[in-house]
Amino acid sequence: AARGHRITLWLSGKDIEAEAVGDRPWAQVTIPAKGFEGGWKQAPVIAWGLYRARGKSRRVMLEDLPDVLLGMGSYACSGPVGAALALKVPVVLHEANAIPGKAVDFFARRATRVAASFEMTRHALKNKARLHMTGLPLRAELAAAAQRPRPPRDPQAPFHLLCMGGSRGARALNLIVRRAVRDLHALAPNIHITHLTGREDEATVRSCYEQAGIPHRVAAFEPQMEKIYPQVDLAICRAGAATCAELSAFGIPALLVPYPYAARDHQTANAQELERLKAADMIPEADLEVGWLTEYLNGSLHTPERRMQMREALQKRGEIQSAERLADLVEEAARHG
Repeated sequence: AARGHRITLWLSGKDIEAEAVGDRPWAQVTIPAKGFEGGWKQAPVIAWGLYRARGKSRRVMLEDLPDVLLGMGSYACSGPVGAALALKVPVVLHEANAIPGKAVDFFARRATRVAASFEMTRHALKNKARLHMTGLPLRAELAAAAQRPRPPRDPQAPFHLLCMGGSRGARALNLIVRRAVRDLHALAPNIHITHLTGREDEATVRSCYEQAGIPHRVAAFEPQMEKIYPQVDLAICRAGAATCAELSAFGIPALLVPYPYAARDHQTANAQELERLKAADMIPEADLEVGWLTEYLNGSLHTPERRMQMREALQKRGEIQSAERLADLVEEAARHG
C-alpha cells in the first residue's frame, strides 16, 4: 500500500483477524476455511470445504481480477491460491517456518515465486521450487525499533531476562522459568525479568516474583514489544516463526523451547536452524527442568562474549528488511509473471 498499490485482504473469518487488521482501510474478502487436521475420516469434509472456497474465490476474482496474489502459507490461502492459479493470476507464496505447511508444499511447484524465512525450507519442500530468502515481514513499529542503534550496556544494569510462550502463554515455561529465576536470584541478585504469561498464569507468576523480591514486569500479553526487546539480554521462549524473526531483528540471544505439538514439529526445525547458525540454544520441553535452567541462566549471565556472538549471528539473518524484500518479489511477479 505504501508503494501506491490497491490492496485487498483475503481473510478466513477468524476473530483474531479483526484485531490484526485494525482500522486499515483496505478492501476485505472473507472466505471461510478449515484446517487440515482431523485425519483421514475428515478428509472428505475438508476437501469439500476447499472446493467451495476455491469456487467462491474464483467468482470474487472474476469481478475484480488481481494483478498478483500473495499467499502467506496457512490453510486459509488454499481457496484463493487455487482460484488464482486457475485464472492465470501470478501467485507468490511465503513460508514462515523452516518446515513448509501443506498448502505451500502443495502449491509451490505452480507458484510464480516462493519466498521463505529459513534456509532449511529449501531442502524440506517436496516440490522443489526456486526459493527466494526474504525473511518474515515484521510490523512497521518493530522494524523501525530494530534499526535504532542499541545503546552500550551499562555493566551495573540488571541482567534483563525475557520469558514468553507465545500469544496464549505456555504453562510449562511459566512453571519452570519462575522457579529457575527464583533460584538464580539467590546466586545473582542483580536480575530483572519481563515475563509474558498468558491470562491463566499471570497472577501466580507475579506472586512468585513478588514473594522472592525479584524486580519484574509480568503481563498476560504485551502489544508493544518494540519497547521491550531493546532492553533484553537473554530470552527464554518458543520457536514460532514470528518469534524467531523478531529475535533476529533485535539480535536477542535466546534459549528456544519449541512447542512440542506444533504441526509437522515445525518449531523444532525453526530452533534447530538458529542453533545451527550458533544464533540460539535449544532444549526440548521434555528435557527442561529447574536445576538445569538455573545453571544455564547463571552461565549465560557470566559469558557476555558468547551472548555477543549469538547476537551477531542473529543479525546476519537480516530480518529488518524482510517486508521490503517480499514486496519487491510481489511487484516482480506482477510485472513479469
